[in-house]
Amino acid sequence: MIKIILAHISLFFANLIYAINYSFAKDVMPVYIPPSGFILLRVIGAFFLFFLIYKIFIREKLESKDLLRLIMCGVFGVAVNQLFFFEGLNLSTPINASIIMTVNPIIVIIISFFVLKESFGIKKIFGVCLGLLGAGLLILNKGEVDLSNNLRTGNILVFINASSYAFYLVIVKPLMAKYNPITILTYVFGFGMLFVFPFGYNELSNINWNTMPQTIFLQVVFVVFCTTFLAYLFNAFALKNLNPTTVSTYIYLQPVLASSFAIFWGADKINSEKVIAALIIFIGVYLVSQQNRPKDKLS
Repeated sequence: MIKIILAHISLFFANLIYAINYSFAKDVMPVYIPPSGFILLRVIGAFFLFFLIYKIFIREKLESKDLLRLIMCGVFGVAVNQLFFFEGLNLSTPINASIIMTVNPIIVIIISFFVLKESFGIKKIFGVCLGLLGAGLLILNKGEVDLSNNLRTGNILVFINASSYAFYLVIVKPLMAKYNPITILTYVFGFGMLFVFPFGYNELSNINWNTMPQTIFLQVVFVVFCTTFLAYLFNAFALKNLNPTTVSTYIYLQPVLASSFAIFWGADKINSEKVIAALIIFIGVYLVSQQNRPKDKLS
């Protein structure tokens, strides 16, 4: 029971980091660091941190039969996921990206059903719908959705990112049950780095660090350490104790947390719509995290 509670706390903080990341990443890109170069920087930084912890504290051996799945996790959980999100966010808007990312839990449910044979019941479906509703209320309350042609490419890239991360959450779950999360993430980021390197090397090598303002530099550090290292670690710990659908449903908290962060900094104000939306999302997350009873299963 304690591990389950800690898993939910981990997910809360992971999505708090993701919520802040939307604004920080937009500040950095593309003026100071282009998207692909930023991703390579993130992956190199996270891999170094995971590898260091792995070598000092873990030193766990992997079975050779799991290497192919780890390579796939590196492709979908790091390379495609991060490259397409930052490229998409760079071409789209935070509101568009936030809305598109809410399809992630739905995709996870579908993939989990076919790959992990995970059953889903009425409570889980209703919980996902509530989360989608609450997130939509919050996001649309912030501004207008831009569906113009010049943003279409960015929107498509963000959708591919959401689908890729959903697939990663499902295929990495069996590995999380078998190995230490640090072991998994060391290999995932190691393989991911190999795939990201060709796309980001030129951009990363051309960054002019001397002209970068201190505020932007600190935001870069936040994205590398918090958004990449800590958030992945929190999600990995949660996946070891919860199903992929519950982990993905926490994405609906990101608009709530982003609004809370903005209110804290004085950039936004609380109102009844935000409170109602937050309550709807929390109820949705609670329903999704409940275990299905036999009579509720739809599989």
